[in-house]
Amino acid sequence: MTRRKLTAEEIDLWRKVAKQAERLHPELPQTVHPTTLPKPKPTKPPRARIDTFELGQTASSKPTRHSLKPSVTEGLRATPVQMDSKAFGRMKRGKIKPEGKLDLHGMRVNTAHPALVRFILTAQAQGKRLVLVVTGKGKDRDAPGPIPTPRGVLRNQVPQWLSLPPLAQAVLQVSPAHISHGGDGAYYVYLRRAR
Repeated sequence: MTRRKLTAEEIDLWRKVAKQAERLHPELPQTVHPTTLPKPKPTKPPRARIDTFELGQTASSKPTRHSLKPSVTEGLRATPVQMDSKAFGRMKRGKIKPEGKLDLHGMRVNTAHPALVRFILTAQAQGKRLVLVVTGKGKDRDAPGPIPTPRGVLRNQVPQWLSLPPLAQAVLQVSPAHISHGGDGAYYVYLRRAR
């Protein structure tokens, strides 16, 4: 959109208005009529450089990693060890027998969460240190599409519930169970001592 130039009448009108008005900042120098700023010149965006590819040229040898969220078990394996490292190693190898077990197979989220809270807090009050929470691996869904869907609702929810109040104060370590105790479908929950 181009700006039009002011006519002589408009300039005279402006001068009359400017004479009658009080200046907001009298310390600044006064101009006769308003100045128009020069129109900015458009700049061209830089051109993207396209690397040429010749037939026979090899692609980079490193495959690009996907940026999907890691699975729950991978996330739990990556968490630092909070408990005794020797006991943790024995627990991971399935050498320590859990003192209690909660099986959440077939439960829905609205019944599984209160059952988990009750079980963990009761186990801590009884002085138990290691309990097993069985969630199951979840149903194998053949969900077509580009977005992967996590398998097993309870399997993904239980570690999150254990890290939130009121269970966070009772839980010291959560880890995927050894294959002899359920493998990826179960979690070891190492409890803090009741005080």
